Amino acid sequence: MDLKWSDAEELAIRLVEAHPTTDPLTVRFTDMHAWIVALPEFKDDPKKSNEKTLESIQMAWHEEYQDSQS
Repeated sequence: MDLKWSDAEELAIRLVEAHPTTDPLTVRFTDMHAWIVALPEFKDDPKKSNEKTLESIQMAWHEEYQDSQS
């Protein structure tokens, strides 16, 4: 499955899998951007992200992270 910036939920799941002990709210957007672009399934243009997109992914990641901690 090819992932794009618009796939916030799926990207969040992949980030939890790749960084299970990382609290998403402590991650800088520049680091999160690099981690997303490095995912093997990520096939979108790295330059197409913006703050709103990254914030949406971060919030989805935070929800997934909280679920994984329960």
